[in-house]
This record gives sequence, structure tokens and C-alpha cells, in this order.
Amino acid sequence: MPKKRKYISQKNEHKLKEIGRLILRFMNENSTKIYNYKQIADGIDYKNPRQRELVIQALHKLQGSEKIKETEKGKYIVNLNIKGTLTGIIDFNQSGNAYVNVEGLEDDIFIHSKNVKDALQGDKVLIVTYTYKGKKLEGSVLEVLERTRTEFVGTLQVVTHKDFGFVVCDKKTINTDIFIPKGKFGGAEDGDKVIVKMTEWKPGDKNPEGEIIQVLGAPGEHETEIHSILAEYGLPYAFPEEVERDADKIDRSISNEEVAKRWDMRGITTFTIDPKDAKDFDDALSIRKLKNGNWEIGVHIADVSHYVVPGTILDDEAYQRATSVYLVDRVVPMLPEVLSNDVCSLRPNEDKYTFSAVFELNDKAEIEKQWFGRTVIHSDRRFTYEEAQEIIEGKDGDFKEEILVLDKLAKIMRQKRIKNGAITFDRSEVRFNLDENNEPIGVYFKISKDANHLIEEFMLLANRKVSEFISVNQKGDITQNTFIYRVHDDPDPAKLESLRDFVSTFGYKMDLANTKKVAESLNKLLHDVKGKGEENMIETLAMRSMSKAVYSTEPIGHYGLGFAYYSHFTSPIRRYPDLIAHRLLQHYLDGGKSPNKPELEEKAKHCSSMERLAADAERDSIKFMQVKFMEKHLGETFNGVISGVAEFGFWVEIPENGAEGLIKLRDLVDDSYMYDAKTHAVYGIRHGKKYQLGDQVQIKVVKANLIQKQLDFKIVD
Repeated sequence: MPKKRKYISQKNEHKLKEIGRLILRFMNENSTKIYNYKQIADGIDYKNPRQRELVIQALHKLQGSEKIKETEKGKYIVNLNIKGTLTGIIDFNQSGNAYVNVEGLEDDIFIHSKNVKDALQGDKVLIVTYTYKGKKLEGSVLEVLERTRTEFVGTLQVVTHKDFGFVVCDKKTINTDIFIPKGKFGGAEDGDKVIVKMTEWKPGDKNPEGEIIQVLGAPGEHETEIHSILAEYGLPYAFPEEVERDADKIDRSISNEEVAKRWDMRGITTFTIDPKDAKDFDDALSIRKLKNGNWEIGVHIADVSHYVVPGTILDDEAYQRATSVYLVDRVVPMLPEVLSNDVCSLRPNEDKYTFSAVFELNDKAEIEKQWFGRTVIHSDRRFTYEEAQEIIEGKDGDFKEEILVLDKLAKIMRQKRIKNGAITFDRSEVRFNLDENNEPIGVYFKISKDANHLIEEFMLLANRKVSEFISVNQKGDITQNTFIYRVHDDPDPAKLESLRDFVSTFGYKMDLANTKKVAESLNKLLHDVKGKGEENMIETLAMRSMSKAVYSTEPIGHYGLGFAYYSHFTSPIRRYPDLIAHRLLQHYLDGGKSPNKPELEEKAKHCSSMERLAADAERDSIKFMQVKFMEKHLGETFNGVISGVAEFGFWVEIPENGAEGLIKLRDLVDDSYMYDAKTHAVYGIRHGKKYQLGDQVQIKVVKANLIQKQLDFKIVD
């Protein structure tokens, strides 16, 4: 090999960096293989003598920066212990490119699809980083350190006249098909939707190998697709038999011995207000007027911690699930039905054990006293939101006076909250009317009215006050007690600036001077766009500028609600963090010492992760049902609003039913279109025609793909 040159001109410096990047990309395709410089030069297509000289120089630079190492004279391998490596979780997008989230780094690191190696969605990976063309940091995957999952959902494609097949995975985020050898079909036939287990992925092989472990059914069928969604996110449907048996053994009786340990509130007016289709009533309100003219309001929560005890298989199962999953046509509960819909559900005319937050409020909704502890209640009436709303709007009905007092107090609390910096995202949620075969026959939107806000305000009050009680003592000093908080970090300033610049094109102003001004601006913006064509789009962008709320042992506060301390306490039937909060509250009421923080933080992270999976599954089930609903409208035209813009096309939402479809840029034949990220728009190069986020357009429904849960639209001129 020629000697290393002592001087490399400044002109060559940039060129050598580029060649070094090409070398690393090539060598990372098989990071365990040893290459000589000729193989490397051939691999990056640098074959003439001058080019090979540059390859040699680039190799020396890479060796000097410890990105590669020389195993013996003239032979090189990727250095897996190099200083420039980072570890993180990989997240793929639909194009096959990915980003790696590294703890402690503000920005995720971009990984081109060529450099993802054998990594799959959610894997923990080791990456090497470099700056590409002087721009942002990029990376290449060196190796997968930990697989997040080995089971995937897809469709079996048997190769004709061969003894093997491939499973084509449903999610675009899995960037390869899985090879299925003879004897590993598990009874599946060509075209079946299946669950496949990845068994190995040999270095250098294009595809991993797997075996089919479950046949889900024919693609596109309702039950097949719903079970596919659950399987895709690793969410269990049925409970193991031993868990059901454990739940069936629970003592459901209300014993005098247990009642004696509790505040007996069975004689106080108590009722529940819930959605009309709810079966698990995990909260109730009690109200009575005190002699001093104040109101005693009890927020009563199902005492799940009385029945679900740590160390039992029932508790282990609840923790693994961490949340109930609400799909369009069913609930996959966190707890077996005997608990969620019976033993713990605060059904009317039944005595129930509860964990309560009881407040003495004056007519200005100011708290004069508070109490936390275990109670026993008797619900006098079950209201739906619609029934309670009719009473608020003037109709006569049971407990009219009580409901009107609660509504008045809730409205005062809501006004105070907004004044103190809470942000009022009040988005309507899409719901479906289903027939007996779970076919969508109509779409409607769930809109929050006064009755919803009434319950929301008292649940927020209980959640906040439980959190404060544990975190701050009566003198106002921070206790340092370990607790599980619901936290919501401040918004990303760059995203807020981008939002401000964008909404200014519609004539809206935002003041980003400080936290309070931001909250006021956001509330004014959300109020001002109500009923306008751009409402949904601006609400969506505003929500995207927010951080994600998560569970944590660090009380950083809840930005969106404007609370310094906040926890989830009011839904232990369907959320495991609430169950943890109940146990910790009782522990502190009993004078217990602060428990191990790292252990609780691990549980908080698990619950946040499961919450995200459940939300993704719920979103997929809505998409599936929307596509199913729109199948009946193929060829029809609708008025829509552009709801998202990307390099390859834009999405249009139909306001009357919430269905969203894609218009691909390649299908716009009147011009060549370019994407502008800053203005959320695409522009025609020749004629200057523009399609921008929020624009109203007329579309035709041209395709409904149930398996991909995707609608394709076409612009109608």
C-alpha cells in the first residue's frame, strides 16, 4: 500500500470527508466483515488509480478518528467501540427512512433507508454519526443491540411452484418481508392475514426468516382487521385463564368489618355521569349542603386497590396491560370484566368501596377544607351526559338542584383554570353508528358540553389536590415524597415560532413573550378559529406544537392544564398509574416512608409506553372504520380541507365525517409540484398553482384500501 501523504490540501479535505462517508456506508452493510482497500474502492465505485489514492487517504482519516480499525496490514473493519457511536431507539417513517432518539440529545438523528441495516421499528440500536454535506447530523446503524419485538402482522404470499413464501408486513415501518420456509406455514394459506415470529436474521441476508404462529383470517374482514390491530401493537385481547380464575375468586361482599375502617357516605346524595355506552363507572360525585352554607363535594373513585393486590397474577396482568384500549367497536379492558364492569363499577343502587377526595367549597368554588381516604358509597342514580345536559339546559329531572350547583361550581373552576394559564383544546372526536354486524352506518362527532365539563372539572380538582397533598406539606414546603405524576413539558419554542409565523398568514397574532402570554395567545387563537374553514388545521398544528403528556416521578408540572402538580387518580379501572397513585396515597396516609424512586420511574415509563401503543391502536381502528364507511362512497365527490402536506402529496379531510385521504403529487398532471415545508404547501413549478394546509378543495374518492387503512382521493377541478 502506498505511504500516507503528509499533507492533504484544504481543497481535498471536503472531498475526503465525502469519500469517508461513502466508505462507512459501504462497510456498515456488513459491519462484521473485514475488507482490503481494493474491495472498499470497488464497493464505492472508485476504480481508477487517482480515485484509489483518495480512498487510501480517506481510510487513513477514518482510522485516525477511530471509525474503522486495521485488523492486519491493509485490512479494515468497522470499529464498533468508536467514540462517535451513540445508542438510541429507532423510529421509521413511511418512506423507510428513520430517526434515532438518543437520550440527552435534543434532536433525533436521521438515518437514511440505505443505512438502517437490519434494524426494525422500536429497536435499540448502536449508530455511528457523521455530518452529511455540512448539514445536520446523520447516522448509520452499526448493530441492533436489543429487539423491541419479534412478532409482526402481515399477509402470506406463497411463491408459486415453490416450497416457501414471504409475509408482507402491514406496517410500512417494517422495511422488509419475512421469509417463510417449508414447514413453517402454521396452517396458513396464500393470502391469509397472519402473525409471524421472526426466528433469525443472518448477516448479509436480505430477509429475516420466520414462522407463522397464528392465522388471523382473510384480509379486509372486520374481525381479522380488529385482531390484526391489537396484534400489531402487541396488545392482548383475552385474559389468561388463571387471571380470570383469580378475578372470579374475589370476595364481592361489603363487610361490616371493612365498612368500620371507612367513612360511610352511603346516606349522602351520590350519582354518576358517564357516556351512554359506558359499562365501567369508575367515578361518582356526592353533594350535600352544610349548615354554614358551603357545599361538601365528594369525588369518589372505585377502590380498585382494595381488590387488586401487588404480587398477584391479577396485578401483574393489569401492570403489563397498563391501560384499557378503546377500539371503535369494543373495549379491551385492563382488568377482567368481573372487576371492571361489576365489582369495581360504581353501579346505581349498590354499595361500593371507594377511595375519595372530599372538598368543602364555598359559593365561589374556593376550597375551605379537604379530606382524602377510603369510603363506602351508594350511587342513587346513573346519568348519561345527555341526560345531565338536558337538566343543565332547563329540563326537570332527578337531582336537578344538585346538578345545577355542581355545574355552577365547575364553570367557576374552569374560568379560574383558563385565567391561570390552562389551554382549552376542545376537539370533537369522531364516533360511528354500527349495525349488528359492526358495519358503520353513520358517523357523528362527540362534542364536549357543560355536562362533560362538569365531570372534567371535578376530576381535575381531585387529580390536582391529591398530587399537591403528597408533594407539598401544610407549611408549603416540598416533601420530596416519591409519587407518580402526569407531566406535560413546555412547548418547543421553535414549533411555537413556526405556528406563530404560519397563523399570521391567516391574520391571527400570537405573543410568545412568556409562558402566560403563550397560553393566552393559544386560547385566543383556538377561540378565534371556531367555526372557520381553517379551524381543524390550526387546532392540529397547535396540538403538534405541544409536548406529549407522560407519566414520571419528576414533578415538572402540567403545562396544558397550568398546574404545578398533577397526577392521574380518577380512573384506576382503566389506567394502572391511577392504581399506583391510590396505593401511594394510602401508604402516605398511613405514615409510610417514601419508596424507591428508580423502581417507580421504570413503571411510569412502561405505563407511558403502553398508553402510546393503545392510542395508536385506537387511531388505527378509527382509520379502518372510516375506510370501511367510505368504501360505500367510491366515485362520489366531497368538499374537503387540506389537513396535511408532505413531499409526496397532501391529505384532505372531509369535515362531515372526518375521513382523510391522500392525493399523491404524481397524480396531479396539470403541473410539476414542489413541497415547501415552511408554508405547509405544494406549488406548481410552471403555473404557480398552490395547495396549502387549510385550503378548501373538492375531491373524488377513488380508492379505499382496508388492509392499509388508506383512502386515495383525486382533485376535482
